[in-house]
Amino acid sequence: MGAFIHPLTDWGFKRIFGDKELMMDFLNSLLEGERVITDLEYLNTEQIPEDYDGRRTVYDLYCKTDTGEYIIVEMQNREQTFFKDRALYYMSQSVVKQAQKGKGWRFNLTAVYGIYFVNFLLDKNEPGEHFCKDIAMIDKHTGKVFNNKFRQIYIELPRFMKSEADCNNFLEYWIYNLVNMNKLKEISFKDRKAIFDRLEQIASQANLTEEERARLDEDWKNYNDYFNTVDFAKDEGRAEGELKKQHEIAQKMKAKGQPSDFIADITGLTIEEIEKL
Repeated sequence: MGAFIHPLTDWGFKRIFGDKELMMDFLNSLLEGERVITDLEYLNTEQIPEDYDGRRTVYDLYCKTDTGEYIIVEMQNREQTFFKDRALYYMSQSVVKQAQKGKGWRFNLTAVYGIYFVNFLLDKNEPGEHFCKDIAMIDKHTGKVFNNKFRQIYIELPRFMKSEADCNNFLEYWIYNLVNMNKLKEISFKDRKAIFDRLEQIASQANLTEEERARLDEDWKNYNDYFNTVDFAKDEGRAEGELKKQHEIAQKMKAKGQPSDFIADITGLTIEEIEKL
């Protein structure tokens, strides 16, 4: 794992962005040119439904800015078929929770931001290295924002292919640091922003307590177990596909009267397997 915690694990991600100074700087880098967050408050990540049968919602990190916006920040390693729907549902909970009982409330909502780091491609058929998808409610005809109270930003980490020299803004510096955490001490532009000294301090394993190190080790194990399982499943799928192809070739050769020993040499199947086809 190296000298620094892995920022894409559940515990590592929450340790880094659970630091107010780091979180504010990242958000300001992400929203550069739009606004500056000067303070934020971390909120309870567990949202209890109003009714007994409702589904509980748990965010990775949930905070409120100095001007009242709600921000959900999540790290998603596991690819999910309906992840975008899940993200929409989670954001909607933050909207619904703003409702005030009584007749005086006039639906004046505070903006909700959903920021999602995803360690997979949202659309495998989409080409390019555009790693940051900024989703807003817009008028399709004019391209103008129709309602600025609901916004999603997806950061697709596998699409980030920039070298250190190619990074041109603080958001790209941030993402480069996160995906190259093992090189943090060597990164040249770290000195261009004091906040990355803070990142180095928070992410250093040398600064962890014994209890924190135990939690990190368990989290790292879970992270590796998941991806090892995914890789194994992919290998198994490829192997099954190759075996099916060899069976098809053997069947065609057998239909043309080729001897079993010759088919075995060509396909790699055993004589017994060929005779059962």
